[in-house]
Amino acid sequence: MDPRDAEPLVLGVPRAAFRPSPIFLALVALLVTCGVLTWHGIGNVRLAVFGFVVTGWVVSLCLHEYAHAVVAYRFGDRGVAHRGYLTLNPLKYSHPLLSIALPVVVVLLGGIGLPGGAVWVDRHVIPGRLRHTLVSLAGPATNVLFALVLVAVLRIGAPGGGPVEFWAAVGLLGFLQLTASVLNLLPVPGLDGGNMIQPWLNPQWRRMYDLFAPYGFILLFALLWNPRIGGWFFSAVFAVADFLGLPPWLYATGLELVRFWS
Repeated sequence: MDPRDAEPLVLGVPRAAFRPSPIFLALVALLVTCGVLTWHGIGNVRLAVFGFVVTGWVVSLCLHEYAHAVVAYRFGDRGVAHRGYLTLNPLKYSHPLLSIALPVVVVLLGGIGLPGGAVWVDRHVIPGRLRHTLVSLAGPATNVLFALVLVAVLRIGAPGGGPVEFWAAVGLLGFLQLTASVLNLLPVPGLDGGNMIQPWLNPQWRRMYDLFAPYGFILLFALLWNPRIGGWFFSAVFAVADFLGLPPWLYATGLELVRFWS
């Protein structure tokens, strides 16, 4: 008898479907390691800052998608467990290139926390428009929470001393979470902000929304490319960062450090 056959089930799903994957645990370990190296100035500090910010960002992406999946699971979509979304394994996502690789490249080149489309939720098995909205809201809410925690750590810990490189890395990671929070909440078809309002649209507008949803990323880039809209976006992010007490010079220093090749 295969031991897996005797594994306890949770609502018909093996418990293994809820365990963090070795890949995610390795990412967390790498994040901690890079943080320690940055704090103590061991080796190439700029490379350590790079590792800290990139792994921290990938971990936040995993948590963002996990939040979508776990809320969908609670509301009736058992398929997210069978598809491996509750293991926090980024390789299980529907589009690893869009969900992980592209956002990391944009982080390094543009300093923007680009949202990624990853988990597929079977919305037909989730009753009620409010629940659909909450599934979409769960991801951005995770980014907001992550940003608040990082800013709190920065404001409490930085006055006590420590290397500026470490706090610059924390500040940059917090700023990226703010950009991701704002971007994800934009009412763009296909993005979380758009998906939050989609269930409340009348049938005609919903059909139009569904037509444009697959091109959400293209629409997002087009909006940010527009100088006026891009200016509004960054003004909003900078205003939120100032309100939370995130120093601009700190995350700017982090962005300079993370580009270790320059």
